[in-house]
Amino acid sequence: MTTFGTLEYAIDKYSGSWTWKITGVRAVMMISKIIPELWYGDGPNQVIIPDNEKNVKQIRLILERYPLEILSKSIWQRKSLAKTIKKRPGIKIEKLSKAMPKKQFRGKLLTFQKMGLDFLLKSSGNALLADDMGLGKTVQTLAYIASEKQSSPTLVIAPLVTLTNWQREIEKFMKKKSKNGRLIDNDTPTITTIRTGKQKELGNYDFYLINYELLYKRQIDLSKLNIKTLVCDEVQHLRSKTTKKYRAIKQISVMKSIKYRVGLSGTPIYNHGSEIWPIVDILKPGLLGSFKEFCEYFCYQDEKGKAIVVPSKRDSLRHILQRDVMLRRKKADVLKELKDKVRYKETIDADETYYKSELNKIWSKLEEEQRSAETEFSKSASYQRAIQSERQAAGVAKLPHVIDFVKNIMEIEESVVVFCHHKYIHKLLHESLQEFNPTAIIGGQRDKVRQDNIDRFQNGDTKLIIVGLRAGNLGINLTRAKYVIFAELDWSPAIHRQAEDRLHRIGQKNTVFAYYLIGKKTLDEHVANILVDKSYEIDAIMDENHETYENKEKAKLILAQIHDKIHDKANSK
Repeated sequence: MTTFGTLEYAIDKYSGSWTWKITGVRAVMMISKIIPELWYGDGPNQVIIPDNEKNVKQIRLILERYPLEILSKSIWQRKSLAKTIKKRPGIKIEKLSKAMPKKQFRGKLLTFQKMGLDFLLKSSGNALLADDMGLGKTVQTLAYIASEKQSSPTLVIAPLVTLTNWQREIEKFMKKKSKNGRLIDNDTPTITTIRTGKQKELGNYDFYLINYELLYKRQIDLSKLNIKTLVCDEVQHLRSKTTKKYRAIKQISVMKSIKYRVGLSGTPIYNHGSEIWPIVDILKPGLLGSFKEFCEYFCYQDEKGKAIVVPSKRDSLRHILQRDVMLRRKKADVLKELKDKVRYKETIDADETYYKSELNKIWSKLEEEQRSAETEFSKSASYQRAIQSERQAAGVAKLPHVIDFVKNIMEIEESVVVFCHHKYIHKLLHESLQEFNPTAIIGGQRDKVRQDNIDRFQNGDTKLIIVGLRAGNLGINLTRAKYVIFAELDWSPAIHRQAEDRLHRIGQKNTVFAYYLIGKKTLDEHVANILVDKSYEIDAIMDENHETYENKEKAKLILAQIHDKIHDKANSK
């Protein structure tokens, strides 16, 4: 077999430590792309790699594709066969049974939902239900409230767009319970939705519904109530411990009357693993220690000052969460009849001349604002405006190709969902695709208009719906479609997953195809790389089995392999 370099175990003459010495032009080029922790030996065709478990694992991965002549065979065999990851002792997780809800709950639960109910009962309600989106976390929570004694009144805190859905689900699945405990089959619990921030005494109800943004304004009114159950839907809204809503919920959660605390989210981690700490601190205070203790044990600080969970400790964090507070089921595990979800990253052309012209204007304006800014806040605000402007410019630059992409799919007469970020892009898409009579979901819509537009799409009155990424990633059902197109990207992978799962949920009978359209030579390419990094950290903490396409190490190796082939072809000409 032809080799393209040599591998030798040797003492480095400069550091005096044992290292791996690799020689050969192609070998050095390959290694330098995979392992950043190295230095040149005697000339550019030799590199020295520190001898540690991580580097041995990387070299072994390379040898699976590219043969090196091993000069230190016995040492390599011993080192490469050693277990690079210590096996953790098994953590005993109590087996879940199929619990039956009490009679106040009307309706039927699927088998895995009964096990979710059992989990909540065994957790005494202090739990994070982190099932994949579309598996009925709301229904499982209502079954739990119906099954616990003295669970009423209940305070539900949720995003504004989901409050109407909460009211519908309560009316559908819950029976009215009188003061003496008698169930009234043909009546529903009393519900009030708090829609104003003005302080006012609240009456007596079984359920209080409020959105996160109003919470701190009505905290005093809510603190006067004898709330027994606290439900935080889309609990990722609490991922920052410095916000007003977090501080308000923290104070409500420690009220003496509160007996049960339930958090719901298919994506509790939006960007970085450290976001799980504030959520757990509400549901089970002390489980992860103080934030300082959590960071000291689990995290490192990146160049932007963000707390990132150390790769080697992500499994450990997941085990603690699953053992003590979190139930996580994926659709593939519990809905065998649900088809797959397939992602494609599609690079499309963009108007480079327009994009560069817009960039010059944006950054010229930024330089001017930076010079005139009198405070650090003003400087930061102008920089954020510039980034937003560049994202919109990228969206406009690729828009004609996005429209062509949508039209090509519409030609096969399939229902399609298109997500975008900016209102301006939303407007242009809507105008350019008028031939398909599209409906829309966008920020600022009244609840009735929003629901009417969803119903039009779900009923088949139109086959195209254009949705704002932040306005339509929660609380809606778009299972009519099997194609979802992302015309623009968000910085958070969780936003995309939530958007995908408007289609990929109970009721979907087809494989869902998600297309991410990346504008060539635009900011999109940078955003896409950031999304991969964030996804890898999130997946490693939330799910034991990571999808292979998000394995960064293998992705880097494949990229290096492509570069090597290009280099080899260039030399053979």
